[in-house]
Amino acid sequence: MQDLYWDDYRVAYQVAESGSLSKAARQLQCNHATVLRHVNRLEQALNIKLFIRHQRGYKLTDAGSILVNEMPSIYAEFNRLENLLGSVEQDINGNLRITTLVEFSSLLNPALLEFRKAYPKLRIQLISTDEIIPLASGAVHVSVRAGQEPQDPDLIARKIMPINMAYYATDDYVQQFGLPQKIEEYNQHNWVMPSVEKHHIPHVKQVLRHLDNERVVYQSNQFLDIESAVKAGIGIGLISEMGAAACNNLHKLQLNDDVTYETNGLWYVYHRDLKHNAKVKTLYQYLLKHLIPDG
Repeated sequence: MQDLYWDDYRVAYQVAESGSLSKAARQLQCNHATVLRHVNRLEQALNIKLFIRHQRGYKLTDAGSILVNEMPSIYAEFNRLENLLGSVEQDINGNLRITTLVEFSSLLNPALLEFRKAYPKLRIQLISTDEIIPLASGAVHVSVRAGQEPQDPDLIARKIMPINMAYYATDDYVQQFGLPQKIEEYNQHNWVMPSVEKHHIPHVKQVLRHLDNERVVYQSNQFLDIESAVKAGIGIGLISEMGAAACNNLHKLQLNDDVTYETNGLWYVYHRDLKHNAKVKTLYQYLLKHLIPDG
């Protein structure tokens, strides 16, 4: 096989993913004719049909299905190669892709501002999501994660700071309802809790097992929402001690010894292939400086 071009594969994969030329063209920010030209050229070079054209779009042939299944891993290898080549270049410029939880995006921005001031040729892409994007894929350079230290041997994890979580309620809530003094009193109160996808978190799970479902009066999949709801007086909820420190009308719930606290960390995580990358190493120092007092 000859005269094969990476762009042809990339465009054909986008058609396969989106199911039509027009949708693929919008995603790729080009016109319909350009997409069709790439697809036709790839099929001619391979001497095989990847798609069956019909009125409602493009349906995959068996060969097209192989394309869809194999392209993600090929993309990952290209991203990995790009990152490795970028590691050789010690100038701090170009793209730096970071992923973190939604609740930490605003926390990072002051450090990112100063980082950009020092290195104005740098372009930052911040991806805020609850999903863990695999660093081996090369889709992102750095993940800023909360929780326990990642154990993957291919990852390098450096602690930024501890994150202490506790249950709080407002002055108004306490004046009206008080606070539970023992586990048996939990069901006499209104609780603000994470939704089901976060029920595995130890200090969430340990409280939920003592609560009737109807006592959870507010749920969200984002800790920012939970913090806001607690500060609004909706109920007792789990927020970071750092977030609570910014509010002077919160009471900390002293939990029974049966319910243990865990100190989680905020971790700066990257793939070992990037251990010599100047951008990755320097950003960590900026985060330490701006997130930790006297850091």
